[in-house]
Amino acid sequence: MTLPFELPAEDRALSPHTGYTRPHWEAAADGLLHAAWRWATPGGALLDLPGPPSASGVRSDGLEGYARTFLAAAFRVAGADGEDPHGWLERYADGLAAGTLTPGRDDAESWPLIRDHTVFGQPMVESASVAIGLRLTRPWLWDRLDGDVQDRAEAWLRDALRHTPAANNWYLFPYSVAGFLESVGRGDAETAAARARAQDLMEGWYRGDGWYSDGDGRAFDHYNGWALHLYPVLDAHLSGDGVLLDHYGARLREHLEGFSLMFGGDGAPMYFGRSLAYRFAAGAAVGIGAVSGHTPLAPGVSRRLLSGSLRYFLERGAGGDDGLLSLGWHGPHAATLQRYSGPASPYWASKAFVSLLAPADHPLWTAPEGAAPSEGPDRVLALPAPGLLLQSTGADGVVRLHNHGSDHVHPHMAESADEQDPHYARFAYSTVSGPTSALNTADNHLAVVVGGVRGVRRRIQPLGAGHGEGWGWAASAYRPVFTGRQPVPGLRVESVTVVRGRHELRVHRVVGAPPGARIEQTGWATAPDGPVVSALHGLHGWDTREEVRAPEGTAWTRWAVVPRLVGDAAGTVLVAALASLTAEAGPTALDTVVRGVNVDGDTVEVDWAEDGAVTRVSFGRAAKAARAATPVSAPVAVSVEHGER
Repeated sequence: MTLPFELPAEDRALSPHTGYTRPHWEAAADGLLHAAWRWATPGGALLDLPGPPSASGVRSDGLEGYARTFLAAAFRVAGADGEDPHGWLERYADGLAAGTLTPGRDDAESWPLIRDHTVFGQPMVESASVAIGLRLTRPWLWDRLDGDVQDRAEAWLRDALRHTPAANNWYLFPYSVAGFLESVGRGDAETAAARARAQDLMEGWYRGDGWYSDGDGRAFDHYNGWALHLYPVLDAHLSGDGVLLDHYGARLREHLEGFSLMFGGDGAPMYFGRSLAYRFAAGAAVGIGAVSGHTPLAPGVSRRLLSGSLRYFLERGAGGDDGLLSLGWHGPHAATLQRYSGPASPYWASKAFVSLLAPADHPLWTAPEGAAPSEGPDRVLALPAPGLLLQSTGADGVVRLHNHGSDHVHPHMAESADEQDPHYARFAYSTVSGPTSALNTADNHLAVVVGGVRGVRRRIQPLGAGHGEGWGWAASAYRPVFTGRQPVPGLRVESVTVVRGRHELRVHRVVGAPPGARIEQTGWATAPDGPVVSALHGLHGWDTREEVRAPEGTAWTRWAVVPRLVGDAAGTVLVAALASLTAEAGPTALDTVVRGVNVDGDTVEVDWAEDGAVTRVSFGRAAKAARAATPVSAPVAVSVEHGER
């Protein structure tokens, strides 16, 4: 596809996988900024990009345009040690002066005031980008401002310290504002309190394996990289606070051990979680890891992931014909969005340009580009803390994420089937196939059907995860919730995914289903004639197999087909299926993969045809001490074994 702006010639000697080098990143930043600034108000305080407004309104959207593009400009200029060939900082200085002149007024250029998240919260989000932009460019922008403009900017920013953020990564917005104010000699007890508050919360949200929950509960997604790791590590890096940098940097390093596998061989990040319109911002954690030195990745591998992701989206229409990042994934895609998404929201993609803070002679830019983790041998990696299982196949570069732990349901939230979120509720996600929308049959789901109503997976209880040589597993349980009817007492679904190669063994035990209940297992949603092929085979407990159309499609295809298995569910039933998603040519016959299946009570044993290995999945009641610590009644203990018979 023709790019929306010109990039330098490829350098396949230095970057054999992507052809991109540091000048490509500078040119991409400049191209995105030029396109966005065509929509600036006369004083430059607002960038009113075209498109339907968000729930926050057009003035907030205009501030969002200013703040998020400022972040890209700041990384661009700071990384070049103040060189600013396009005069970006002069424009942002003018916009700062205009936006803070009479903040809160309903006039042409004034910025909205920062208030509590429940009242009018979006300006608090944007305050962090403004603060970080000012901090990065201090010698060339802030230090040259008139004193009254500095005072006005501080007054506007301080409202972020005095109002209540949302109970998640939002606490890092006042944290970043406080860090900037302290860096320019304007710190005080108020800034110290904002920083201490965020640091305390971060400790409570950290779950291990390098993963934070985005607030209380179990919300694990890309916000780990582009917020929960990026803000504290960048702050510590800029301040030179070695203690904080070592503390947060160690967690970032551990995070990247697993997260680096969540990029496909084509450069695509995992399509999973919310705010996916931020696209290549998924590389922000990789970038700040390289810049700060807290990364397990070789410099050439970091650049491969960063450049692969940037190129992936630029070549697939993310910038449209006018160079503006659209609301969607490749191009516009409404199902990717949230209600807070506005025309300028995708410009949080600017966070990926943190990589430009590494100077031109840094190994990130000078080392030969290496292969991405997904481009090598097949890999399986279990992440027990977030309850995720990663599976990659080198032959096609496809990466799959099996979700047995992230639900984005906070503890205080009531469960409702009407609130299902396809970006969290499904059992599996990938780098080549997005979930079907809530309007279609759910892909990668085990649905209990009671009275014609399909149960929805909402709150997930992880039951463990692990991996061995060439294989891995993850398990979870949930209580189905139904639209328009009360929960079924005692009904629960206990699930195990075991992966090896490109194959996924999916085993479920459904307990407490009423008479007449049915169960449905769906596989991956793909285009019928597309390059990616979905397969789903019933191994035990299924009556029929069918293909279901999904007219709303996915982020990859305008409409899709979903394979589905159907069976009886009354009482307690045990079912097993074999699924796969592949871009390799030619289907694989079931008898060449599985030699036999044996079910004995609550145990399923699968003999693999290729090497004679055996996988055994057993369900049983948990020990009494464990039952007391879990919120799900009648908890289950899962045992998974794999190896020679």
